[in-house]
Amino acid sequence: MRRGYLDWLRGVAVLIMIEAHTLDSWTRVEDRGQSAYGWSMVLGGFGAPIFLFLAGVAIALAGGSRLRKGQTAADAAAALRRRGWEIVGLAFLFRLQSWLISGGPVERTILKVDILNIMGLSMLAAALLWAAGRTAWLRALLLTVAAVAVTMLTPIVRTTDLLAPLPDLIEAYLRPSPGRTTFTLFPWGGFLLAGAAVGLCIDAARTDRQERRLNAAFAVIGAVIAAGGYAASYLPPIYEQTNFWTSSPTFFFLRLGILIALLPLAYAWNLLPGRSPLREFGLSSLFVYWIHVEMVYGVLTAPIHRRLPFAVSVLACVLFSVALFGLVKLKERLVRTRRDKSSLQSAPA
Repeated sequence: MRRGYLDWLRGVAVLIMIEAHTLDSWTRVEDRGQSAYGWSMVLGGFGAPIFLFLAGVAIALAGGSRLRKGQTAADAAAALRRRGWEIVGLAFLFRLQSWLISGGPVERTILKVDILNIMGLSMLAAALLWAAGRTAWLRALLLTVAAVAVTMLTPIVRTTDLLAPLPDLIEAYLRPSPGRTTFTLFPWGGFLLAGAAVGLCIDAARTDRQERRLNAAFAVIGAVIAAGGYAASYLPPIYEQTNFWTSSPTFFFLRLGILIALLPLAYAWNLLPGRSPLREFGLSSLFVYWIHVEMVYGVLTAPIHRRLPFAVSVLACVLFSVALFGLVKLKERLVRTRRDKSSLQSAPA
């Protein structure tokens, strides 16, 4: 059973991603001090956590589905690991495409650590933890503990000298390295691990009534976690060096609580009649990510990089989103046409 509200929420993440990238790439420097631009970047910061969180949910749902189809836990875990490696492979393929189109230093471009790198490796970790648990609740416990551990270790990983001897290419996966990384396993991998724990709860809901009650519980749990993270941000920090916006566990839990609370909102919104454009965006999220990054940051839009007033950037973002949705519809039509032709060719004479 496919949960349409997860696709809807993924579509929201697609719009946030487009907003964050276009405004970051196209807004001129002198307008970046405006409060509106600052808040737009705060909103933009939720795109990646939603994607990672939902990727974790998908891991848990996929594992449960394979078990119900009669696969062994070992076979299901192997399939989950393969999916993680596929995402890692796509990450390098994406970076290779970026280098071929826009150029740049080979090592810094192709080996740069981006969200797909972190997503793939985090999926591998989630698959290993999923396999380590013999029951759904034990799996959820292991994933939850791992998510908390990643979060709480982030300030330490960011500052310790113990990682300095590591090769730069490996260290860049653990903590920020100028020019080498956009995302790191600490703390971003924690969102995927937490999503996998939540996904196990969703997978356990087998009826509409159970799913409604679960989402009602998510609304409360998410609000409590978010409020706790926000309240803790006013307490004296337990780490000597930490940045609230990047490595602080309080900000992680604030965002995680919001992500969990978004699930019941998506569930309720998805009950509305009609086909939602947001859900269509969500179903094509990888396609949109794949084509839009180079369009926003690459040579195609180089003349407007950091040259548009903020208001014009917002308008351009809206128009660009509409254009991308048009490409999604075109892609769907081409896929459907190809599938129909294949069905006709394989039909008996």
